[in-house]
Amino acid sequence: QVQLVESGGALVQAGGSLRLSCAASGRTFSMYHMGWFRQAPGKEREFLSVISGSGDRKYYSDSVKGRFTISRDNAKNTVYLQLNSLKPEDTAVYYCASDPSGGRLVLHQRPSEYDYWGQGTQVTVSS
Repeated sequence: QVQLVESGGALVQAGGSLRLSCAASGRTFSMYHMGWFRQAPGKEREFLSVISGSGDRKYYSDSVKGRFTISRDNAKNTVYLQLNSLKPEDTAVYYCASDPSGGRLVLHQRPSEYDYWGQGTQVTVSS
């Protein structure tokens, strides 16, 4: 049984930073690309970033490029998302997800292209 558990969400002031973590279990972590999404109330789930299984390739959405950084520690079965220069519009529930495609990382931005999801962690940015 694959499990993804996010943590690190919090209430933070605009301009602040957070580091989100996603701990994985139930499959060989390093074989799978891992993505981060977010969903604000009344909005669709939005792709943010994805990292290859080895960690050598990364993609970011234009909305977070330069502010957010994805990384992973395969020894700890954990993927991270560093959030810097936070804005009120970054307020959302943040989710990690597993991309089952394997092989060379191909950019997948649709939630349907990911097979397992965490429960989410709330990030609230106050102005």
